[in-house]
Formats: sequence, C-alpha cells, structure tokens
Amino acid sequence: MSDDTFTETSSQSIFGRLGDAIKGVLFGIILIPAAIILLFWNEGRAVKTAASLKEGAAAVVSVSQDAVLPANEGKLIHLNGEATTGDVVGDAMFGLSQNAIRLTRTVEMFQWKEEMKSETRKKLGGGTETQTTYNYTKTWSDEPIPSADFKKPDGHQNPDAMIAKTLATTAGHVTLGKFTLPAEIIGMMRGDQPLALTDADLAKLPAELKAKVKCVGDAFYLGADPATPAIGDQRVKFTVLKPATFSILARQTGQALDAYPTKSGRAIQRVEAGSVPADAMFQHAKTENTMVTWGLRLLGMLLMALGFGLILRPLSTVADVLPFLGDLVGMGTSIAALIVAAIISAVVIAVAWFAVRPMLSVALVVAAIGVLILGKRLAAKKPVTQA
Repeated sequence: MSDDTFTETSSQSIFGRLGDAIKGVLFGIILIPAAIILLFWNEGRAVKTAASLKEGAAAVVSVSQDAVLPANEGKLIHLNGEATTGDVVGDAMFGLSQNAIRLTRTVEMFQWKEEMKSETRKKLGGGTETQTTYNYTKTWSDEPIPSADFKKPDGHQNPDAMIAKTLATTAGHVTLGKFTLPAEIIGMMRGDQPLALTDADLAKLPAELKAKVKCVGDAFYLGADPATPAIGDQRVKFTVLKPATFSILARQTGQALDAYPTKSGRAIQRVEAGSVPADAMFQHAKTENTMVTWGLRLLGMLLMALGFGLILRPLSTVADVLPFLGDLVGMGTSIAALIVAAIISAVVIAVAWFAVRPMLSVALVVAAIGVLILGKRLAAKKPVTQA
C-alpha cells in the first residue's frame, strides 16, 4: 500500500511547559481519588461475583434438553445440545437469505488513515522542541475515517459515507431441545463463520447494485480492480451462525431461560460453545473473574501512579533548565510515584477486604499475628552456640 508523510516542528518555552504541568497537577488530584474508587469497587465486585458463582455451583441442576420439568421451575439449570431454528434470516439490501441463527453483514471501505508520532528534545533553559511526523497509509476500515480532522487533509480525502452499515439479523425463534432461547442468550453465542459468496448470490442483487458489484472470494466488491484497491472502494462480507452445540447456565422460566438471580446480587447467565460440563463452566467463570480482578487492580495502581506523577511533574519541569538534571529528577519522581501508588493501592485493597470480607480479613490478621508470635518464641528458645 502507498503511504505519505508530513512532518512539522514546534517549540515550547519553559513557562508554557510549567503552565501545562500545573494543569496536569489539577488532573492528577482528580485521578488519584478516581483510582481509589476503582480499586475499592473492584474488590466488592470480585467478592460478589465469586459469591454468586459459589452459590450457583451449589444450586445448579443439570437437565436434559428433551424435557421441561416443572420441578426445575425457577432453578439454575445447566443444559447442552444443538441450538436450532426454522427461521430464515436475510439481508434485503443484498438479497441474501439463510436458515441460520444469525446473519451478519460487515462493510469496509478503503481509506486514508493518519498515524502520529512525536519526538521531543529538551533544550538548555528548560524549553523543548518537538518534531511530529504524520504518516498517512491506506487501509480497510469498517467505519468512515473523517479526513477533515487530518493535520494534512489535502491529498488524503476520504468519502463521507459508505454504501451500508454493519448489520446483524437474528432469528426470532431459536430453540435448544424443548427450551426457547431469548435474544440475550442468542447474543452471547459465538462461532459465526464466513459465508462464501457465489455468482448465484451476485445474480440475486437488486439491479442498481448488480451493475456496481463484483463477487470476489467471500465478498461483494464495489470498485474497479480488487487487486489494486483505490480510495473509496468498498467490500461487503457476511458471516453466519448456523445451528450448533452450545452449553448454557440460566434460570428455567417455563420453556424459556433467563438470568438466575443470586443472594449476592450478581445474576448468572452464561453460554459456551460445545458440550461443556457445568463444573467446567463455573471454573471458566471463576478464572475470568480472577483475571478481571487483577487487571483492574493493576489499572487502578497505574492510574494512581499517573496521578502522583502529574502532581510531581512541575519539579522535573523546573529542573529541565539543565536537561540532564531534569532527566534525573523525572526518573526519581516517576519511581516515587510508582512506589507511593503501590503502597496506597495495597492499603485501599486491604481496607476494601475489611469492608467486604470482614470475617476472612480478621481471620487472616489473627493468623498473621499468631505466626509472628510463634516465630518470636521459637527464636527465643533457640540455643546459643558457645564459641
């Protein structure tokens, strides 16, 4: 693909940098409590999710897809089998129809894309010189890219609109054995496959489209030459979710399924492709909860470190009067911000544990004190070796 590059150079005095640093302090003051709230909320979310999964694992009933038993009404059930439908889903604009659970249209356009890269050099006296390079490449995108916002729009204009939008059409009646699946569960199903297009599909297009479109592999192509796409060329692809085996955790409500409420306030409703046992589905959910918990803990700590870094930034900005000194101060403030953020994050998480897991937290503290006392007693009883 061809590309284009544009570079500009800008300068900023130390006074301008100090002004930006002071604005950053204000943002840092907001960022720190936001990070604390995130960390505290995350611990509560993790505990509630874990409690709901524990409750669900103890209450779940594995049932056959072949019968809806009144005895299971309102219970959390696990079932697996082939999700099927007699409906035909279609895309009227392109004349396609399939006996499928879902038909999805994806439209892409060949467009200019702007990528920006900046390199800043400190100058003696505290000012900076920044060289910014704007690189323009041609790429396929499923959303219009507004070229009017480019730094150099001349020669990089994109069309304003696409022939159509991405669209998903879902069957209205999907069943798994004797159970009817709601739209929410259908939306959780994965496994869509590309739909191969043929000349027969091309022949079904409306007359106004047929003259513009070529059939190229698994796409309808709007443009002169698919081998050398031009700006504004478009391609339309389709994926289809055919009847397949799925495993479901949900509440039985008549012949329908919906989310199972738990005492912790977190509802259980889960879908996985294939025939997956109930215990494996709960284990997968627990693993996901652990990953999300640690991911949000790390995010909270990094946001807090960023906040402290912004508060300390004026120090390194002033020190940049001598660039090497500014680098040293900047490194020191970054390390300090990270250490302080790690300590405060640990404290916030500990406090959150006391708030949402009081009994476990007290037990852990008592155990820790017990280990400390035992260690001191063993150390006191250790015989002294005479030289």
